[in-house]
Amino acid sequence: MQILLTGATGYVGRCLLPELERHGHAVRCLARRPEKLAGKVGPTTAVMAGDAGDPDDLARACAGIEVAYWLVHSMESGVDFERADRLAAERFAAAARAAGVRRIVYLGGLGADDDTLSAHLRSRHEVGAILRASGVEVIEFRAAIVIGAGSFSFDLVRTLVERLPVMICPAWVATPTQPIAITDIVAYLSAAIGLSGSGSRIFEIGGPDKESYGAIMREYARQRGLTRLMIPVPVLTPRLSSLWLKLVAPQYSKVGRKLIDGLKNPTVVTSDAALREFAIRPRDLPTAIREAGLNEDRAFADIRWADLADAEELPRRYGGKAEGTRLVDHRHMVVAVSPKRAFAAIERIGGANGWYACDWLWQLRGWMDRCVGGPGMCRGRRDAARLVAGDTLDCWQVEICDPPRRLRLAAEMKMPGRGWLEFEVVPRDGDVTIHQTAVFDPKGLGGLAYWYAIWPLHELVFTRMLAGIARAAVRDDA
Repeated sequence: MQILLTGATGYVGRCLLPELERHGHAVRCLARRPEKLAGKVGPTTAVMAGDAGDPDDLARACAGIEVAYWLVHSMESGVDFERADRLAAERFAAAARAAGVRRIVYLGGLGADDDTLSAHLRSRHEVGAILRASGVEVIEFRAAIVIGAGSFSFDLVRTLVERLPVMICPAWVATPTQPIAITDIVAYLSAAIGLSGSGSRIFEIGGPDKESYGAIMREYARQRGLTRLMIPVPVLTPRLSSLWLKLVAPQYSKVGRKLIDGLKNPTVVTSDAALREFAIRPRDLPTAIREAGLNEDRAFADIRWADLADAEELPRRYGGKAEGTRLVDHRHMVVAVSPKRAFAAIERIGGANGWYACDWLWQLRGWMDRCVGGPGMCRGRRDAARLVAGDTLDCWQVEICDPPRRLRLAAEMKMPGRGWLEFEVVPRDGDVTIHQTAVFDPKGLGGLAYWYAIWPLHELVFTRMLAGIARAAVRDDA
């Protein structure tokens, strides 16, 4: 079956694409920036460059399509996102009708159809109505907050919990909602292809728990082992909340005001149609949050930091750069040796061989770690020249050892968060580039303070360590 996926570079689209491929569908992705999908699609997927708001691009994208997904949202594009979404939906609906598309699948937002709806939710409902008015059969799902790493709403909630030990909570924190895991969203969207029956239908979907946004924050804090004091202040308006958000989490401030304005509306499921028509039984809130963390860990384990090196900001920023919830300190160096020689120097790190620079600082860090019950630097290593996954290496454990390409160490020292140190060797025109990346997942405000406090030491130790590895590789080669 030929499927069109719009919004393939967005959060839901990125999660849905592998599921469509797994079921053997031939997928056509319409993307304004197709390079974002490079290396991320399977052999049955074609990527078409085009704008979801351009009638000609939409006509080309819809040609020969049986089922089309409309997962486009303009909230980040500008102030008048309602008009942008309306125009894009009208053009898409016309293109789908002209091409003979059998079914459109659309993901909108929960909320009662009345005059109290926020602009965001009103726009979501309007798009669904425009698609249905085209005459093409539409399966519209309406959902509240999606629980998953990368979901804007969920990332906003957890950022507030991580950064604020004491939260002054506006009235919207008590608004009832029905969160749903991204895995269940994907399951519903995928199942819509084979849904029997005819005619346009609306399905309200959500997990089994009807909670407030405050309850979601408390459950996230519980799973992270964080103690948070939440003080309700009913006079804090959405406008004041957005100003407060700009101070606490500026990366969310662009869309935050529009989103917060919609949090005043209850977003709960009022119909059991989805449970009757689909065999899907959504996860509860604790399971959804736990799986979000596990999925994020798996995704980060697969990241090749060397691929991101070209996007580094120059000059270097204090504290490195943020990738999701992680803080990343990346540096690299070109060395005129073979990959085998470069990796051999990396593989000898630690134990009696030392850390190539500032060993006295490593020993001081180990002594401090032992003082608080950690392993310190005294465990050494099993073999002086070779490492395998699972090995102990001073205060680290080897997670990945893939000669002559990649070594990944997980920190076992006591600190307010989780840390990794990774080395990658990339061949290039007779030389190699050695990439060295420190990654930290801070736990609460203390984790952030820890990372930024030790940043000057990172600049000293990691810069010299990389240079020491390069010198050792050249010496061995000679």
